[in-house]
Amino acid sequence: MNLRKEIWQDVEYGQVVNHIEINERDPEKRANAKYVSVEHLKTLDLRIKGVASEEQPTFSRTFKKGQILFAKRRAYQKKVAIADFDGICSPHLWALETNGELLQELLPFIMQRDAFYEYVNANSAGTMSTYLKWPALSKYQFKLPPHDEQGEILSLFLAIEKQIIQTGEQGKNLTSLREKLTNQLVCLGARFGNLLNADNCTPVTLGDIAKESRENTKSPLEEGIERFVGLEHIEPGNLKIQGWGNVADGTTFTKTFKIGDVLFGRRRAYLKKAACADFNGICSGDITVLRANTGYILAELLPYYLSADSVFEYAVSNSAGSLSPRAKWRDLSKYELTLPDSKSQEKILELFQLLDLHIDKNKDQRESLNRLKHKLLDEILG
Repeated sequence: MNLRKEIWQDVEYGQVVNHIEINERDPEKRANAKYVSVEHLKTLDLRIKGVASEEQPTFSRTFKKGQILFAKRRAYQKKVAIADFDGICSPHLWALETNGELLQELLPFIMQRDAFYEYVNANSAGTMSTYLKWPALSKYQFKLPPHDEQGEILSLFLAIEKQIIQTGEQGKNLTSLREKLTNQLVCLGARFGNLLNADNCTPVTLGDIAKESRENTKSPLEEGIERFVGLEHIEPGNLKIQGWGNVADGTTFTKTFKIGDVLFGRRRAYLKKAACADFNGICSGDITVLRANTGYILAELLPYYLSADSVFEYAVSNSAGSLSPRAKWRDLSKYELTLPDSKSQEKILELFQLLDLHIDKNKDQRESLNRLKHKLLDEILG
């Protein structure tokens, strides 16, 4: 790619990009519209990830297919998406459109650069819920290539983005396969290919194969515990903890967990959050800490049992509370299933671990492609 950066023009964002503010008031059109909120955009993912299940009365701003949606509230979350349908969006989203000097499809890639978010973060107002205003964003400066070079750059990044999407779809398929196998395994009439039959399975309850740990600590740092986990650190469908907080920064959590324990999200169990701990720590009271009863089940197999859809459905049906329902272990422990013998468990675990290996490799590939994209964004557009 032969770029003539010496002729690139210095422009301000507001010179080449407009934020479109058109409101929809027609009741019939609103009733049939698709509504998009900030929660339907995912960090560094250029696709809209869903729509609201019902009409949102406080939303009125329209967007059109091809426009760019940008979350101006808590903009540090880096939520930018290309609209692939017409709809109505939250007032915390901007619908953006270039004036022709900048290719519309290139705009979201410019907005994924680290330099863009350094500017955005420095110019957002507020403390608890920072907010970016258009006069501030409109002053963001960047180098604008001529149209022919914009087309070359766009072709490169579209090719990388296509590969990222394809890799992501492969990852989803692998995860769906694991969920399907788990759901077939965790029930009274368990199925798992030719590995299970009436002779090698025994009826049990969750209370037989797992025990709740209620251990607490008042001085985690003195006990060498440095990390804490909240529900926000557990991702649905992912059996690994996705993040943590530092105890030294302060926390009210006191419940402890150990390596190998399963952290089960008992609050709003319909979110389907369960993960296996790979470090010692403390966690939120909205998480039930479960430890395998190794007299019944292989410890490494327990996370798969506790992440089955039927287990979450049972937890939801036995939760108490209206605004924030919670499931208790004394109720969840009564869930009935069939458990294979130890030799069959070993074979099943081997298959799950092989599947997880492919899931991890796929995730590494996606992360590598994203790193490549952002490195090229800085090198080419910087």
